[in-house]
Amino acid sequence: MTTYTAFPDVQIIILLFSWVGLFIVANSAADNFYDDVDLTWGDHRAQILDEGKSLSLTLDKASGSGFRSKREYLFGRIDMEIKFVAGDSAGTVTAYYLSSEGPYHDEIDFEFLGNSSGEPYIVHTNVYAQGNGNREQKFYLWFDPTKNFHTYSIIWNLQSIIFLVDNIPVREYNNEEAIGVPFPSKQPMRVYSSLWNADQWATRGGLVKTNWSCAPFTAYYRNFNANACVASCTDCSSKMSAQGLEANGRRLLRWVQKYYMIYNYCTDLKRFPNGRPRECRRSRFM
Repeated sequence: MTTYTAFPDVQIIILLFSWVGLFIVANSAADNFYDDVDLTWGDHRAQILDEGKSLSLTLDKASGSGFRSKREYLFGRIDMEIKFVAGDSAGTVTAYYLSSEGPYHDEIDFEFLGNSSGEPYIVHTNVYAQGNGNREQKFYLWFDPTKNFHTYSIIWNLQSIIFLVDNIPVREYNNEEAIGVPFPSKQPMRVYSSLWNADQWATRGGLVKTNWSCAPFTAYYRNFNANACVASCTDCSSKMSAQGLEANGRRLLRWVQKYYMIYNYCTDLKRFPNGRPRECRRSRFM
């Protein structure tokens, strides 16, 4: 059985506190789910609770469930605290992502792949631009995400997209439009989340199926915060030019990628036998 490991280096803890000090914005201005989201599918399986302070999504054998933000955003930072399905969650996927509409959509994905009891969740990240994805990176988490709420964040601007877990950067995807690589820079996106059954691929490539005797499966949400430009209302230029990672953030990113990364499309030679994608040749941190 795989266990959750603690921080392996005291220096990383020091870096974490200095980095987080720059980014304590999550939870400071959390809104009300009644005002912020629409429950889009799943009937009673999606519920807003605690007078709008929290929300739950449930999956049973008949259906999953989901919600989306009422507003569209163009650049900024999105935070959400989530507590994932506990116990035997094999086959289930909790998706939390930004997406535009239409066939040539842009998308910035977190997907959390369930597990047999006691095994780490896998965090699957991806970036779509103009309808094309195939830019996956996957990680284990350094904690059990079913025991408590943790904050999952996306920072999106013209320079880069940064994925964060509890304010620790796990991935930075840079804008390489200058060399012909599409980047989600023009279409506004809504925030989406869903809990659904994907046992054909989610756990050990589909070898472990959903144990429906453990259903219903439920994930919980709170403290949604969008420090982002509402595309239909304001000039978004102030959110477009924010900087990428600085020195401490890059050290933390290297720590995550050294100890917890389990897949990087940039190093998948079987998938790209004719050479790595162009953006992979420009940076170690994609």
